[in-house]
Amino acid sequence: MDKGLTLDRLEVLLGETCLLGLSARIAPGEVLTLMGPSGVGKSALLAALTGTLTAPLSAAGTAALDGTEITSLPPERRRLGVLFQESLLFPHLSVAGNLAFALPPGSRAARRAAVEEALAEVGLEGFGSRDPATLSGGEQARVALMRTLLAEPRALLLDEPFSRLDAARREDVRHLTFTRARDRGLPVLMVTHDAEDARAAAGRVVEAVPGRIVGDRPAA
Repeated sequence: MDKGLTLDRLEVLLGETCLLGLSARIAPGEVLTLMGPSGVGKSALLAALTGTLTAPLSAAGTAALDGTEITSLPPERRRLGVLFQESLLFPHLSVAGNLAFALPPGSRAARRAAVEEALAEVGLEGFGSRDPATLSGGEQARVALMRTLLAEPRALLLDEPFSRLDAARREDVRHLTFTRARDRGLPVLMVTHDAEDARAAAGRVVEAVPGRIVGDRPAA
C-alpha cells in the first residue's frame, strides 16, 4: 500500500480556468508547506481536498490516502483532520464536551479517560469543566488540536492555524502541532503566507502560483 497523502493534479477551477493546483506525495510524518499570499486559492485547495468546495468553484484531479482514492468519497469519509485560523470550539460545550464530541461511541468511563488523557497531553489538566471562552488563544488552539486528533484522522490539513496567535504562543503551538502529527505518523499539508511557519515545519516548501498546478507530479 502507498502510505501517505497523494495529490495528482488536484486543482480549483472557476469555470474552465485553473485558479491553483497541487501535485505532491506527502509521506507519513512529513509536513509539506504550500506558501503563497492571501487570496491565491490556498484555502480553496484544501476545501477541494476535503470535499467542501462550494459553487461557483469546482475541483478537478484526484487525491489518495494510504493508497485509497478519496476524492469520490463524501467529506465525512475522507478521514482528513483540519485546523483553521479560528479554533472553532463549540461555545455551548465545555472543554471536555468539545473533546468528547470527536470520540467514537463508547462507555462513559472510557470517554472520560480519553478526554483527561488528551488534556494532560497538552498541559491542560483540570480544564475539562471550563467554558472555551475563558481560555487564552493558545489554550484554545491546543484544545482544537486534540479534538482533531481524537477523531483519528489519517492526514492533517493546516489552514494558517497559527496566524492569530501572538509570537510566544505561536512558537509553542506550532511545535506541539508538528510534534503530535509526526508522533502519529500523519502526513501534513499546511497552507500559509508565513515563512516562519514553513521554517518551523522543517519540510518541503512549494510556492503557490496563481493559475498553475505546482509541486511534484506523482508517477502514473
